[in-house]
Amino acid sequence: MRSDPVFNRSPDAVAELREEAAIVRQVRNGDVEAFDALVRRYLRRAYSVAYRLLGHREDAEDLVQEAFLTALDRIETFDVERPFGPWFFRILTNHGLNARKARAVRRTEAVPETMDDERVSPHLDAERAEIREQLRVALDGLPERQRFVVQMVDVEGLETAEVAAMLDVSPGTVRWYLHQARATLRGELAALCGDD
Repeated sequence: MRSDPVFNRSPDAVAELREEAAIVRQVRNGDVEAFDALVRRYLRRAYSVAYRLLGHREDAEDLVQEAFLTALDRIETFDVERPFGPWFFRILTNHGLNARKARAVRRTEAVPETMDDERVSPHLDAERAEIREQLRVALDGLPERQRFVVQMVDVEGLETAEVAAMLDVSPGTVRWYLHQARATLRGELAALCGDD
């Protein structure tokens, strides 16, 4: 049984929820500017989540666009008494996970970041690149759900409840995925920390 979404929320959070509900009602009435306001609220985080899911800029952009269009198409099914974010991110996550299963995502090498600080040595830069590569390989070795959870919680800084809403699972399940992923990563990356 779900609790009232307003229960135990700060006054600012309640005001935010009401403001968002008003925007959704405007969208339902065909207000294009209201939909633009929703997009602006969630675009940055949506792109970040999509990029973590797909690992490629153009694929992430396509996924975000598809998710917003799906949300617009299904806006009548949204419960305005609940926050829009978890509902929208569930759509985005489901589309992203389906896209990963349906096709092999293009793999490209990351363009090296330019170094603004000339004092950084080439040796240190090479060492950092090696560590990033080992971390990428370790993350790629995780099961899909564990990888997604660790990226959303540890990299993006989302709360376990937010990730649970995206995946439509309990927060306890998200914490279990996170625990399992971290244990695996600790084992895989122990040599980097000198724990071998």
